[in-house]
Amino acid sequence: MAAPNVLVQGNGEMLEDELTVSTRQRDDVAIIDLVGDVTTFAEEKINSAYQEVTAQGAKQILLNFRQNDYINSAGIAILIGIVTEVNRNNQKLAVSGLSQHFQKIFRMVGLAQYADIYQDEDEAVAGFAK
Repeated sequence: MAAPNVLVQGNGEMLEDELTVSTRQRDDVAIIDLVGDVTTFAEEKINSAYQEVTAQGAKQILLNFRQNDYINSAGIAILIGIVTEVNRNNQKLAVSGLSQHFQKIFRMVGLAQYADIYQDEDEAVAGFAK
């Protein structure tokens, strides 16, 4: 088993590559499950998952944040990049499973203007159906 990538921030805090990304389909919604921390290490995994569902013709995409303890500024930047691509490709984006804290941050940085925020996956899938 390979050792995780480790980045030491300026404050001495170590960040590890601890994000699992998987994709699946539910009804007409492509779901990208994100389990773990969304940091600089997440970029390739998240972008690859997005490109995969886009290549499969997805028009409705759900970023399902499950068991996310940490999203740093690099993680927010990655998500802003996804929002840009979603708009360019005329897709619709939603997010689910964010803690109250990260829901507030998404609203503060303007991500909520481009992606509906839902409490859980069921609510999000129902929201796409409207």
